[in-house]
Amino acid sequence: MTQQEYNTCVDLHSNALYRFAMKQLRDRDESSEIVQISFEKLWLKHRDVDFLKAKSYLFTTAYRAMMDFWRKAKRSTELTPELENRDFAGDSSYRGLKEILDRALQSLPEIQRSVLLLRDYEGYSYEEIGEMTSLNESQVKVYIFRARQKMKSLIGSLESVL
Repeated sequence: MTQQEYNTCVDLHSNALYRFAMKQLRDRDESSEIVQISFEKLWLKHRDVDFLKAKSYLFTTAYRAMMDFWRKAKRSTELTPELENRDFAGDSSYRGLKEILDRALQSLPEIQRSVLLLRDYEGYSYEEIGEMTSLNESQVKVYIFRARQKMKSLIGSLESVL
């Protein structure tokens, strides 16, 4: 990859990479740091990375950097039975559908949240997500299915949300 292609990658992918990190971490500074780390690693390997595969490389690097962040911060939380059965839509502090979805999304395990965001928010194929997360395609499908099922159970029926 040439310097011009690298600069093109920065222009094309920095916003999407930041959105992905922000959805995961919910912290502007940490999200910016993840983007910076991803582009730094791309630059260090720019001779080995094909320009056409740079987007996949960046998202893979960002995903792995977030995993490292979570391991260091020990932020991973398991769903307790109380949290599992909670109906977010009936919460008295209801402020909108986006808040309900964000809260339900944040309650998912890290891997489920990541693959769900990569598929539904960023639009990657199952194969691409598998490459980024080092999972096979069937594992990706299972995690996405489970994430969607959990979201459905946490949010409740559509009538209660609207």
